[in-house]
Amino acid sequence: MNRVTLESGIALDVVDEGPADAPALIFLHGFPESHRTWRHQVAHFSDRYRCVAPDQRGYRGSSKPPQVSDYAPDKLIGDVFQLADALDIDKFTILGHDWGGAIAWGTAIAGQTNGRVTRAVVANAPHPAIFQKLLYTNPHQRESSQYMRGFRDPKNDALVREHGLAGILLQEIKWDSGDVMEPAERAELLKDWQDRDAAFAMLNWYRASPIDIPPMDAPYEVPAGWTPPALPNLTIPTLVVWGMDDLALPPENLEGLDEIIDDLTLVEVPGSGHFVPWEAPESVNAAIDDFLQRTAG
Repeated sequence: MNRVTLESGIALDVVDEGPADAPALIFLHGFPESHRTWRHQVAHFSDRYRCVAPDQRGYRGSSKPPQVSDYAPDKLIGDVFQLADALDIDKFTILGHDWGGAIAWGTAIAGQTNGRVTRAVVANAPHPAIFQKLLYTNPHQRESSQYMRGFRDPKNDALVREHGLAGILLQEIKWDSGDVMEPAERAELLKDWQDRDAAFAMLNWYRASPIDIPPMDAPYEVPAGWTPPALPNLTIPTLVVWGMDDLALPPENLEGLDEIIDDLTLVEVPGSGHFVPWEAPESVNAAIDDFLQRTAG
């Protein structure tokens, strides 16, 4: 684990393994985890790729700026490019899961324009052009996303101050994963969640997001005047890996991806839930292996 200070002054704790001159893979974790989300992939690929996996801003020992606005998507995307700059990485493949996948989408779209991102791999993270519409029209997705309203509600701040992140997780989504996560990994997560500053920083990712989460009693229709985000099609080779038993993000998030991604590879992983990188590491590694070999050069 290295400490890397970005041009903005944000400092990130970063795992950087593999040959320094090898093609670079930058792995972005999601909520409520850390770089350890990608532990199986870093171990698998670091013999032939440079594997960079930060604890993103707000997480664990990385910088925790105090304002909600410090966690706006443009700043989180900017962290990725500044991290690459700090490590003298010109071009890279971006990989993301959950919130890290959301930032990976944005990084890929920006990176195809500036030529720095050559490929993208996204695991169980909805594309922004699809997700918002589902929140308006799809009962399953809206119900599964109500926890975000709880994460944003300042009335829950006292609960977080008293019990750490675990308190609001148990209240809003009853998150445990004790049946599928290795005991040692789970113990480390529970320890991380006791850091109150990190807990509020992690929640600020949700509070700074422009995504609109309607209440359950709102009409199931697109609001008058709403239009999808004006995003260009993704033109770089893109792999989407999806754990098909994800309770928070149903497979409807895959519908229409082929219309907005010109070079799409989709791999469905039956029997895996949301945390597919470590719930089904062999399937994920095989999918990424095949994708990287096929798109090399």
